[in-house]
Amino acid sequence: MRLDKYLKVSRLIKRRTVANEACDGGRVMINDKPAKASTNVKVGDVITIGFGNKEVKVEVLDVQETVRKEEAGEMFRYL
Repeated sequence: MRLDKYLKVSRLIKRRTVANEACDGGRVMINDKPAKASTNVKVGDVITIGFGNKEVKVEVLDVQETVRKEEAGEMFRYL
């Protein structure tokens, strides 16, 4: 699954366009490497997102095309 879509489906970022802009701005990294919006996300990847002066680091536990809001938190684990 594309990185921008994963960020939206998992609700780490609210909108796909915002996820796209974050990737283009170099604020998203996968396994400590800068990632483009089209980068493929796999189970076990570590995603780091920079939100201003705060950084969020999560491990991918599940990749699904669609998920209900209640189950979105089960797609990743905070590190």
